[in-house]
Amino acid sequence: MTSTLPVPEPHQSDSANTDANSLSWEEELDSAIFSFEDIQTELNYKQAQTALRNLVANLDLTPQEKTGLETEIADLETMLGKLDRMVVQIAAFGMVGRGKSSLLNSLVGQTVFETGPLHGVTRTAQTVNWSISEEAIGETERALRVTLPGVGQSQVKLIDTPGLDEVDGATRAVLAEQIAKQADLILFVISGDMTKLEYAALSQLREAGKPIILVFNKVDQYPEADRMAIYHKIRDERVRELLTPLEIVMAAASPLVKTAIRRPDGTRGIQLRTGNAQVEELKLKILEILHREGKALVALNTMLYADVVNEQLIERKLMIREQNANQLIWKAVMTKALAIALNPVTVVDILSSVVIDIALILGLSKLYGFSMTEAGAVQLLQKIALSMGGIGASELLANLGLSGLKTLLGISATATAGVALGPYISVAVTQGGVAGVSSYGIGQVTKVYLANGATWGPDGPKAVINRILANLDETSILNRIKDELLHKVRLRK
Repeated sequence: MTSTLPVPEPHQSDSANTDANSLSWEEELDSAIFSFEDIQTELNYKQAQTALRNLVANLDLTPQEKTGLETEIADLETMLGKLDRMVVQIAAFGMVGRGKSSLLNSLVGQTVFETGPLHGVTRTAQTVNWSISEEAIGETERALRVTLPGVGQSQVKLIDTPGLDEVDGATRAVLAEQIAKQADLILFVISGDMTKLEYAALSQLREAGKPIILVFNKVDQYPEADRMAIYHKIRDERVRELLTPLEIVMAAASPLVKTAIRRPDGTRGIQLRTGNAQVEELKLKILEILHREGKALVALNTMLYADVVNEQLIERKLMIREQNANQLIWKAVMTKALAIALNPVTVVDILSSVVIDIALILGLSKLYGFSMTEAGAVQLLQKIALSMGGIGASELLANLGLSGLKTLLGISATATAGVALGPYISVAVTQGGVAGVSSYGIGQVTKVYLANGATWGPDGPKAVINRILANLDETSILNRIKDELLHKVRLRK
């Protein structure tokens, strides 16, 4: 006979405890995930700080290379300060009369930005709790910047800009570029259906990849039906390819409210007064973005801009170094060509060629910031000479053959009182020209090698040298050398 143990009926309290435990576990899991995201964001932020600080500290630019890049270098230091102080920059962008300044004032909760055009308005920081500054944009326009204290050391900067239609096309492009590189969040303000100019400017800003909130301002000026019709037109047609519906909000920064008044004569009338700003939806949207991706946004935007500036700095550095390298190479080419042309002794010709080539390699290595010994320069010259093949052999044959002929013609010129001087000069110039072409090739190869970080790359030296020589116009270079050499030789007669 078997018996079964009684199974207790589940109590309501047990079920409630189970649900509570499950909910508690889910909350803890969510909290743990959120904490992990916070940690990852903080790590990314610190990495951005470190990377930018190293970039600023290791610019390695000569005074000549810094010329013309002062603004970009200053911007890098500004961006580093922005990271260190945890600054979030919000910029308002739009045409005149769209209510940009009023919108920013309503966010601040105080009249900080003057409403109307920004031209010629004097602004001071004496009557407000926020620091105010102006920033030049283009040659004539200025943007107004207000800094609000945030939590801890963090700051929020609001930037008011000239109207799109206040500036010419060139300044407008500069304005959009400046905002795109500086702002972490852009408020694009309209007050009705979009114009072509507004759409073009919004498209340009969208390409920068920055978060944008399209603010349909002054909605209080439209009846409900008209307001919604304009909103749907903008959302479903105008910006469908640029923004999602979640990136569009409606606002009334400075709504006009009809108020009944009693006139001095006792009659009643209607007066328009400024009502309370309707910007709650915009505030929530800004807070949502900053809460969700504030630090990550600042770090990403800063590093994107730093990357652009770094590319400009590198491009400038390489351009100037290449110019200086080409000047150094040509100086060595003509020195070698002249030395070979004027020297009748074959052994001395060969030795002077090697000495000048080694000096050229050492000069180029110093220019590109590499420390190289004479022994290292000799090894590099040997590797280049072996890989160059044709040009190196031509120079050797020219030195061996033409030096002997040049010596005989030199003796003949002396014996004939200068009658054989013409053929001597012709041979000397040809020999010097061939030697110069050789040095030119060596210099160009060395320049590429050093610009590539003193490496030949995966293809090895022979492939690199062959590519350079394939693009070398030896005839043109030889003729140029011979022309300059002939001029110099005749001056020495």
